[in-house]
Amino acid sequence: LGVAGVLLLGYHGKLVKLAGGIFHTHHHVADGRQEILAACCAAVGVALPVIQNVLAAKTVEAGLAILRQQDAGLTQQVYQHMVDRIDERAAAYVYAHTARPLTVGTMVFDRQRQIVAQSHLAKDLFNQVLVD
Repeated sequence: LGVAGVLLLGYHGKLVKLAGGIFHTHHHVADGRQEILAACCAAVGVALPVIQNVLAAKTVEAGLAILRQQDAGLTQQVYQHMVDRIDERAAAYVYAHTARPLTVGTMVFDRQRQIVAQSHLAKDLFNQVLVD
């Protein structure tokens, strides 16, 4: 095919599912958004009461607001873990179905269309697009 890389750019409330290995993202098929966000929180050492609040939030956007109220640096760690995980899971998914390696980079944005996090691979792919 000649495709070496894909840049995923999307709303964090949708792409969070990819971090959990859910690739059919329609809400009628699978959810787990809060649980995946909470797992990302746990992976970087967020305090249990904050994780519980994120898990109880009605939306991923509300979960993001809870994290932002705690600490901007902590929010960045959680979302950096998420986008790195999306890169890994998406590349593995493509390889499992095609036996072809593919570089995947991820950028996620919030409801205000502000970038929340981007993986290092996303930065590299984005710069390649600008150069080419």
